[in-house]
Amino acid sequence: MSADASPEFERLLRSQRVWDTELPPFAPDTAPAGPLPLFEQWFAEAVAAGQPEPHTMSLATAGADGLPDVRTVMLHGADRQGWHFASHAGSRKGRQLAERPYAALGFYWPVQGRQVRVRGRVSTAPPEVAHADLHARSTGALASALVGRQSEVLDSTPELARASEAAWDRAAREPDAPAPSWTVYVLDADEVEFFQGDARRRHVRLDYRRDGEAWTRRLLWP
Repeated sequence: MSADASPEFERLLRSQRVWDTELPPFAPDTAPAGPLPLFEQWFAEAVAAGQPEPHTMSLATAGADGLPDVRTVMLHGADRQGWHFASHAGSRKGRQLAERPYAALGFYWPVQGRQVRVRGRVSTAPPEVAHADLHARSTGALASALVGRQSEVLDSTPELARASEAAWDRAAREPDAPAPSWTVYVLDADEVEFFQGDARRRHVRLDYRRDGEAWTRRLLWP
């Protein structure tokens, strides 16, 4: 036990189970030549297995100071261009991506003992793409974007409540209202790893590395 941890916390921590379910098989020799079709397949299987919020992912970035940062965001799409997500350009992640346009994504789908890790260079989509992305979502998403000021210091919760109410009113009155700082980012992967957990800890790790216009595949020790 660590010196400062409470016994109750230690008990709770040690009592947690990992993958308390039947895990699916994964034969890496049958995987496609590129990672995108396999990602789409695993995503669909996660949805079918009842994985809550399979479209959420960890986004890791670093700014000019080189220190890592991570948060949970939503996947907005995945195609030949890359993995898409969105945020305000002035947010902490937006500033970090402007300083160092490289990031990593992490998907975790515990109902099947699966993870997907993606790394690559990040670019911004044109403003019209960001506008269409935002207005394809809910009124709440638009209201949140209209509030803006993400990652700035908040003086009080009443100030947030007032700004949010005004944003909701505007979103209802102007469903096409612009949010200029809203930005769609596209991560063009140069590495994608698929991890399949195994009950006997013989985990399967299939790693794709970009090689020009093609991909090379290799297995990794767990």
